[in-house]
Amino acid sequence: MKIQTKYHGEIEIQDKDILHFIKGIPGFLDEKRFIFLSLPDQTVFTIMQSVKTPELAFVLTSPFSFIGNYEFSLDEGTIEQLSIDNHEEISVFAIVTVHDPFEKTTANLQAPIVLNEKNNRAKQVILNDTQYNIKHSLFEQPIKG
Repeated sequence: MKIQTKYHGEIEIQDKDILHFIKGIPGFLDEKRFIFLSLPDQTVFTIMQSVKTPELAFVLTSPFSFIGNYEFSLDEGTIEQLSIDNHEEISVFAIVTVHDPFEKTTANLQAPIVLNEKNNRAKQVILNDTQYNIKHSLFEQPIKG
């Protein structure tokens, strides 16, 4: 199918590549289908584009690329909702807010995107008891833990 995107114009996507957020994501509960799109000439950041809404796209990165000791536990409800059998089938991403200058860019470490790569089920998990915040500078000193 073809979709319109915020950063890539019209593109062709495959159903097998669509990520399914069963309950949407906070603030966008009706947005349940997204796709990852690469950015040219770099691998640290990627775009999570809504399949339904061309204007809705998020910049993501792996928090582990910036915060070596980033960790959290998933509750049983999330594990069941995403049908996670083991931790090796999941990937974790953080939504990035790009600032000018770029060195002030932040990531939401308190609400990571958790993806079960085996079935493409995803969820933005809100961490309630955490040392992480929603505007963590990507270029600060690592969190001590």
